[in-house]
Amino acid sequence: MSKYNDLDMKKWKEYEEINTDSLWIIKKRDNTGAHSGDYHGNFVPQIPRQLMLRYTKKGDYILDPFLGSGTTLIEANRMGRNGIGIELQKEVLENTKNKLILEKDDNTKMFVKVGDSENVNINKILQKCKIEKVQFVIFHPPYWDIIKFSENKKDLSNSKTLEIFLEKMSKVIDNTCKYLEKDRYCAVVIGDKYQNGEIIPIGFKVMNLFLEKNFKMKAIIVKNFEETKGKFNQKAIWRYRALANDFYIFKHEYIMVFKKIK
Repeated sequence: MSKYNDLDMKKWKEYEEINTDSLWIIKKRDNTGAHSGDYHGNFVPQIPRQLMLRYTKKGDYILDPFLGSGTTLIEANRMGRNGIGIELQKEVLENTKNKLILEKDDNTKMFVKVGDSENVNINKILQKCKIEKVQFVIFHPPYWDIIKFSENKKDLSNSKTLEIFLEKMSKVIDNTCKYLEKDRYCAVVIGDKYQNGEIIPIGFKVMNLFLEKNFKMKAIIVKNFEETKGKFNQKAIWRYRALANDFYIFKHEYIMVFKKIK
């Protein structure tokens, strides 16, 4: 057995569900049970599921510093993992709590807290959980200012410049990953932005934050998306804009996986 997942390699042919390629084509999001796509900007549940199948074991603690509608913790609960979620907006967290209650499992523990992931006292949360470290961290931050999630100045989506966004994201990484066990993994789900006639490679700039902190890069996965809420039923107009203005329409986002080696 691996130290970081529950896979039995004697049965490796049975794991047909698990993606091993770096291109993930997910045609339809899982909207079963407590999952829903009503929160603007949430990711499909298949992402955290795939990551947890590869990089976690039953009973592990998963930390999500950008909890949002709770997709990660809902999936963690289903998979027998424990979850810790931090969400900046109190009203969003209350809705997420209700979703978690829908699928409550007495065999798992879920801890959620309102707070700013740059500064929240995670050690205090871990003490309540009676643990010292977590075994996996999954980041799904705002893609800078593409979607404004709130009016809160601490919200990364309100960063006035890319430099400020990256500075704040760097602090989130520092404040969370110091509680990640050595030789365990974290992942960031991130996309890019098109602005003033050029691509802003947010994903690769965030990638560099991890590399500068001496994380080992394990994977760059490209995941498709067909239609976002902002472009819903607007395929024709976006195709016209792309042809008229020498750009390509974003149909992907990145899932980057890192290993903590120090």
